[in-house]
Amino acid sequence: KSRISKKPQVPKKPREWKNPESQRGLSGTQDPFPGPAPVPVEVVQKFCRIDKSRKLPHSKAKTRSRLEVAEAEEEETSIKAARSELLLAEEPGFLEGEDGEDTAKICQADIVEAVDIASAAKFGPYRLNYSRTGRHLAFGGRRGHVAALDWVTKKLMCEINVMEAVRDIRFLHSEALLAVAQNRWLHIYDNQGIELHCIRRCDRVTRLEFLPFHFLLATASETGFLTYLDVSVGKIVAALNARAGRLDVMSQNPYNAVIHLGHSNGTVSLWSPAMKEPLAKILCHRGGVRAVAVDSTGTYMATSGLDHQLKIFDLRGTYQPL
Repeated sequence: KSRISKKPQVPKKPREWKNPESQRGLSGTQDPFPGPAPVPVEVVQKFCRIDKSRKLPHSKAKTRSRLEVAEAEEEETSIKAARSELLLAEEPGFLEGEDGEDTAKICQADIVEAVDIASAAKFGPYRLNYSRTGRHLAFGGRRGHVAALDWVTKKLMCEINVMEAVRDIRFLHSEALLAVAQNRWLHIYDNQGIELHCIRRCDRVTRLEFLPFHFLLATASETGFLTYLDVSVGKIVAALNARAGRLDVMSQNPYNAVIHLGHSNGTVSLWSPAMKEPLAKILCHRGGVRAVAVDSTGTYMATSGLDHQLKIFDLRGTYQPL
């Protein structure tokens, strides 16, 4: 019997596929700077989490191969993070302490006590929406802050605190009415901050879209239902089960009022209130879909997912990525 010695698996470097045509532009000229842009070593080392100065311990070959693979993945991730740092153009906030005071010892509770009551209650992420004319702006925060203002004159129309989380906010057919998806139910307010309706049949709403030419308010919920509410008579005209779990991503096609839903399995489904099944399903990403947008002409759809990809799709019958 011949003995077969098992050799340790050495991690292979990812092969770089080079297309000779990719170095040429649309005009046929050759790219003067081929390949990816160089990244400074100092910036890459800032994102490294593994100390490569320490030698690997004398262990089994399988363990050593796994450690080498982890180091290769760490290096690739650090380069990606260094390239993405260019997009973070905003300057971070800071605290300025007194002479000899260490700002690292200042707690969040001290900051809340120092600022005014209104600022302390407005912390948290916000959802905002412009009116169809673009003149008015409404925004709602996770801490319950809801406000609407004239974006041109900066005059405040109303400002209230609903005392619960606001998940989304939308203007209806005019700036006089606001639809607010709160933690439990859907609420309708006027431009003075007075609550007009509380629609309990639309519960646990995560996203809102208003169809201005149909007077329909589309709501996506945690339970996976897409509901159409006729705001002219206050009745639900359709409640469709998407059968895809929690719905967090929704957008409308302004050209034909079709609702686009993004799902955690990487697909985007197209819905109409007259059909109980989706009009179409498009497999867009290998991971969950995080954002969907459609242009005003209804020709192109942009999607981004957890697979770190941004794709543009043609909606004129082919549904293929461009």
